[in-house]
Amino acid sequence: MNSSNISSIANLPTIYGDFKIQAFKEGDREHLAVFTPSLPEIPLVRVHSECLTGDTLGSLKCDCGEQLHASLKLIAKEGGLLIYHRQEGRNIGLFNKVNAYALQDKGYNTIEANHQLGFKADERTYGIVREILSHFGIKKLRLLTNNPKKLDALEGFEIIERIPLIIKPNEKNRDYLKTKKEQMGHLL
Repeated sequence: MNSSNISSIANLPTIYGDFKIQAFKEGDREHLAVFTPSLPEIPLVRVHSECLTGDTLGSLKCDCGEQLHASLKLIAKEGGLLIYHRQEGRNIGLFNKVNAYALQDKGYNTIEANHQLGFKADERTYGIVREILSHFGIKKLRLLTNNPKKLDALEGFEIIERIPLIIKPNEKNRDYLKTKKEQMGHLL
């Protein structure tokens, strides 16, 4: 990775604990690594895909915001790294995600809505994630995920343990979580 595409490291005190933060450029996208001041030999890692509506606005349509906050709590406690993967809406972008939400309001599930807009169920790629892990010298990790695609994307890294990140469903996201489990193979 070109050093001009990697920011300096800064302190990031949070409500969960003290972290360090570093940004990584990938074309016009800027991804973040949020990590504990000392990384254990086998760190706890979360690859968290950007979800403005869930992470920032508290949307109840998904479990993203709750997963982000639960991950930061665990990483602060056990030591590790959260990669904030800037691929909004499974990489269809915010504009298309809002259009997908409108289709979901009409009865389409999350996958059907993406298909209606001309996208695959999941458009994400993980090359930058692999580069960030390598930048930190991580070869072995404990992965916080329910998504088997993320396990596949990290082939070549030794995943010592997959730690589920189960969030209690609510009235608004029950069908969304059911679709992720039944049609996308999420380990819920």
